[in-house]
Amino acid sequence: MAHPHAHPHTENHLTSSAVLQDIVIGLSDGLTVPFALAAGLSGAVASSGLVITAGLAEIVAGSIAMGLGGYLAGRTEVEHYEAELKREYDEVARVPETERAEVDELLAEIGLSEATRVLAVRELTADPDQWVRFMMKYELGLEKPDPRQAPKSAFTIAGAYVVGGLIPLSAYFVTATPAEGLLWSALITLVCLLVFGYFRSRLTGQPPVMGALKMAGVGSLAAGAAYLVAKLIASGGHFGI
Repeated sequence: MAHPHAHPHTENHLTSSAVLQDIVIGLSDGLTVPFALAAGLSGAVASSGLVITAGLAEIVAGSIAMGLGGYLAGRTEVEHYEAELKREYDEVARVPETERAEVDELLAEIGLSEATRVLAVRELTADPDQWVRFMMKYELGLEKPDPRQAPKSAFTIAGAYVVGGLIPLSAYFVTATPAEGLLWSALITLVCLLVFGYFRSRLTGQPPVMGALKMAGVGSLAAGAAYLVAKLIASGGHFGI
């Protein structure tokens, strides 16, 4: 009875990790892409309204694209698992001795004696479902994905992207000019990138200070490049705004 109790615990852990990963993906792009776009427009236009309009349009489009990407990734994982599961059942039925030998090899790799392996192989291969589950997990390294995770990922990533994108854009709602909005947007976004990078690195076991600096550096470089390109184009007379 120990195994059925342990299994739900593992699945909950994996689900939590997946949600956290989706939030990180959405927030990372949400903080950097709209920030870079707004910074670029700030170097080319004289109206904060245009920056806000373009920024909101990008957030909507970006969140949909990111959410769709998360959904497709989740569905691909499910489809891959199902294809491998079908193949494993087929191999167990067609070449059982070969599959038993593979079970024996896997058990030998973890240090079981030959006598113990003989009993374990007999026990594991007595039930085809148990046999296939063992091969899926220990031969292929695949855990059964939650089929509901794909839509969850889509909404989580999209929502995190919207939240992340509104942070740098918020400064333009309360400032008179794009230049002033860019200044406050940069300060707000820089602080958020540092905080987000710090906690993301702590959660993933990386040096938190270095992670914070890397996150802030990437966002700053993206925004700076966009701003300079827009300035160069605008100074060349390509914008009549």
